[in-house]
Amino acid sequence: MTIATYQAVKQICNAGEWRISNLKLQKMLYIAHKVYMGRNEGEPLINELFEAWDYGPVLPSLYHKLKMFGSDPIKDIFWDTKNPKLPFLEEACKHLLPMSGGKLVALTHREGGAWSKNYQPGILGIIIPNEEIFEEYKQSSKGCVEVIQGLSTYIENPI
Repeated sequence: MTIATYQAVKQICNAGEWRISNLKLQKMLYIAHKVYMGRNEGEPLINELFEAWDYGPVLPSLYHKLKMFGSDPIKDIFWDTKNPKLPFLEEACKHLLPMSGGKLVALTHREGGAWSKNYQPGILGIIIPNEEIFEEYKQSSKGCVEVIQGLSTYIENPI
């Protein structure tokens, strides 16, 4: 069972006290999705597929819903919802919220990662398959048994 994208967004933005930009949100959601898949045998966290865009992995429907905010923090335009995967997002937010958008971009643009394998400059609509995101997790988590628990270590010393 996946979590609806907007449920995840509401959880992340609540944790970040609604001071998160669209860019930072997209990267946090991608990293949380990758780590969740890694910890759960490839089971996706959210119910949409990321695309490889110029600034990294993007959920197009989310981007279009939030683009009115530009680079400003997102406002609460989402319904309240419940899902058993929400505690995982709380845990991920503890590690990802303190990072800058630039640091999150660097993490999602890793050479040989799922985004870099699929990105083609100027072309939109290229899906980043969940299987490749899961494979990126497995490759990058060598030496890091629990990435969320050791997310700070992974981020400082990605493999």
